Amino acid sequence: MKFHFRRLLQNSGWLSDVAVSTDAAGIIGSIEDNAPKNDCDEISDGCALPGFQNAHSHSFQYAMAGLAENHSGENQADNFWSWRNAMYKIALSVNPDQLEAIAALAYAEMLRHGYTNVAEFHYLHNDISGVPYINRGEMGARLISAAKRTGINITLVPIFYQMGGFGKPPEKTQRRFISKTKEEYAELFDASAKACENYEGANIGVGIHSLRAVEAADIKEVVLNFAQDMPFHIHIAEQKQEISDSIVFLGKRPVEWMLENLQLSERFHFVHATHVNDDEIYGLADMKVNVVLCPTTEGNLGDGIFPLGDFQERSGAWSIGTDSHISLSPFEEIRLLDYGQRLTTNNRNTFGERSGAFAIDQALITGRKAMNNFEKEYFKIGAPLNACIISSAHPLIQTSTDESLLNTMIYSLDETSQEGTIVNGQWRSRNGRHEQQDEFSADFIRVMRELDFR
Repeated sequence: MKFHFRRLLQNSGWLSDVAVSTDAAGIIGSIEDNAPKNDCDEISDGCALPGFQNAHSHSFQYAMAGLAENHSGENQADNFWSWRNAMYKIALSVNPDQLEAIAALAYAEMLRHGYTNVAEFHYLHNDISGVPYINRGEMGARLISAAKRTGINITLVPIFYQMGGFGKPPEKTQRRFISKTKEEYAELFDASAKACENYEGANIGVGIHSLRAVEAADIKEVVLNFAQDMPFHIHIAEQKQEISDSIVFLGKRPVEWMLENLQLSERFHFVHATHVNDDEIYGLADMKVNVVLCPTTEGNLGDGIFPLGDFQERSGAWSIGTDSHISLSPFEEIRLLDYGQRLTTNNRNTFGERSGAFAIDQALITGRKAMNNFEKEYFKIGAPLNACIISSAHPLIQTSTDESLLNTMIYSLDETSQEGTIVNGQWRSRNGRHEQQDEFSADFIRVMRELDFR
């Protein structure tokens, strides 16, 4: 297959009139700029960005997008913890077939918005009564199946979830998440790795839900002696209550405890890390720990705003995720991340001199690391063709210079300007629709009616 794009973004900047050839597996064989169109199979007048990396997803939560916005007005807090109770109702109801249908539409929508890869932070493991399935990786296998059907690349991160809070047994509402011991988690991990073998676009990572959800000794064991050659994901320091509880139980703040008790490195991906102090910011950056930021979810839940400026001053690396999927636009995540910083600092240079280029580079390269991909070249011979194609039709794009083009895309356009998404050399979404949009939408609607959520 040979593609022709009006422009294609490389690390050094934009190339024009670019022909990209791929083999049957979608692997790039050649990249040629100033190339003619007449010998190309697929001709696009769009601009090819490297495919976006969604570094944090709970796909089942897509079923509740928009459902937690009615507020009782009674004398009780409406915050992350009350939202979590609403989320548990979803988690306690979904069977494997329904999970696959929900995930398939969520992944199709990610593709429609330009994501080509997703890291699935997966903790919905057991059956509805809390008993492990005969295949401990059954629910993860359904996520792999959904990814394969839609064509998105997936990094499945089966999550170790053991307790209901610091020093507390699991709550009844958490029964589907639980692996009681690190040995049970190892069984879950092995079953999940087996499921990944069913799809060439799948691989696996290791993860712990949070410091409050696993015994400290078991966290150390998993970090030090388990799956060292893959990314490690963990929620951390998302809520102020979590900080207070950690100080009472461990005598340390969550990030502080991790820095003092573990040999951290760039294989670690700390999700949210919202409430960190200066010492923790410097420690994370100096140890090359990556932070995964999910601004639309963090804003929706009232989590707070990560101190990005201080982290970046120490060359800290970050990626983006859609988490609860209240939004599925990578551009919206980047914009809100930037604007949150501008509103708290009263400065406009969050990302330095070249805002759009810096944001794309961070979200891509750090996001790839979350998927165990350390490739730094945007498009490379020998690598798969994964691309988000932005239409050139909009007048703002037609009149932009190469210098202003990325900024225009990120700060001024929406998903209607996205021509489509190519994964492993195949169009998966085009002209605002996934290739199987009707099928996935119908399945999702059927499941929502079965569950009577919406």
